[in-house]
Amino acid sequence: MRYRLAVVALTAALCASLPACDVQQAPAPRFLALPAESVPGLAARVSAVPADKLGASHRAGCPVPPGNLRLIRMNHWGFDGKVHTGELIVHREAVAPLLHVFGKAYAARFPIRRMRVMAAYGGSDARAMADDNTSAFNCRPVTGDPRKLSRHAWGDAVDINPVENPYVDLHGTSHPPNGRDHLDRDRARPGMIRPGDAVARAFEEVGWSWGDRWSNPDYQHFSANGD
Repeated sequence: MRYRLAVVALTAALCASLPACDVQQAPAPRFLALPAESVPGLAARVSAVPADKLGASHRAGCPVPPGNLRLIRMNHWGFDGKVHTGELIVHREAVAPLLHVFGKAYAARFPIRRMRVMAAYGGSDARAMADDNTSAFNCRPVTGDPRKLSRHAWGDAVDINPVENPYVDLHGTSHPPNGRDHLDRDRARPGMIRPGDAVARAFEEVGWSWGDRWSNPDYQHFSANGD
């Protein structure tokens, strides 16, 4: 019970004074949450999303209005062994689960190359992946299927270290192309997510699914609903 109360209190604090954030309507958490303040150094800060942080990643007709999105600023470990500050834009209901996940990643000193909002790449997933950028919200279609929106368009999916954790399409092509050297998943390297590690376990704890089990594996991709 104390974990559930901690999540409710954390959510209330994060939502205070933000538009379209109703704590009373928030579903009960499905996991044992790790409050951000319990992770020394994570320094997570949550706010409404300024228009310039959305840029080309949001447009008219997107399924989630800007008022339902949140900007998370938080620290993460880099490949240089130093702490850096990154930014993610997520759906407001994804804030608590992702603070849990990135809190666990930070505590494990899991390295993240960079964490920038998709506006920094003009909304281009290809550019962001090639730059090894960890990202979440981006109102875009599924890679390889322009008829279907990606879960990133709802803000409840995240891609982590795309170069170290590439997506493999039905032709066996690596996305991004510079991730090809990491298709051998038996060779553990920094920034690679592997079954049973701190990142994989944290996503399991919040009930999010990993694309590594797809017929065309997407090792970078985690989502709330499995898409």
